[in-house]
Amino acid sequence: MYIAMNRFKVIKGREADFETVWRSRRSYLQELQGFIEFSLLKGPEKEDHTLYSSHTVWATKADFQAWTTSEQFRKAHANAGKGGPLNILGHPEFEGFEAVIIEDNRAGSVAAE
Repeated sequence: MYIAMNRFKVIKGREADFETVWRSRRSYLQELQGFIEFSLLKGPEKEDHTLYSSHTVWATKADFQAWTTSEQFRKAHANAGKGGPLNILGHPEFEGFEAVIIEDNRAGSVAAE
């Protein structure tokens, strides 16, 4: 299992605008082999921003990498920045993780390879 995350520092007071951009977009993720789950996570507030993370779960790292070069990826990101600013400080910070141990109450406990 592979987890891909982008961290966003959203300018204080612009959280609702940021969330609206995500709610109104089409992701095309369900069309990709290996896609398991997407979440937009809202984290702690700092002095000048609120931390958010987009979080996708994939069956394998190769499935995630295929997404980044797919037509679906291009379509999902075609209007990035065209619907108004994301209201973020700096660029998103990408973090990718390969699962070592997984405990999932939905399907029992599983050890990752």
